Amino acid sequence: MLRKLVFGAAAAGAIAWLAKNQETAKSFANRYGGQLKGAATNITPGTGRESAEERLNDPALARKVESEVFRGDEIPKEKISVNAEYGVIYFRGEVPSKEAMEELTTRARAVDGVRAVENLTHLPGEPAQTT
Repeated sequence: MLRKLVFGAAAAGAIAWLAKNQETAKSFANRYGGQLKGAATNITPGTGRESAEERLNDPALARKVESEVFRGDEIPKEKISVNAEYGVIYFRGEVPSKEAMEELTTRARAVDGVRAVENLTHLPGEPAQTT
């Protein structure tokens, strides 16, 4: 019981100090957080580079998906647009077949940094999806 009381008092004191000294707390977090990340990178080789999800913004991710998905001639890119929002890839436009529609989704999911894929494409003669 006493241990919980002491821990609660310490936590409340830390919260009060952080609330009062926000700028100081931010500078400590930035300074020591960077040092901790550097130390972890030195200990674990090969982890120095951030994942694509962390380093690519949405337009860059959309361009990366375009280059990966439309590499071959199997899927025509003329009638398909690619957008990204918060790591989610959105395909819109007309595809020639159901297989091409499924292939778009499969290829996009394989790209590093893609969180999810929304395939809003449609077949020729069908109306475009709105959601």
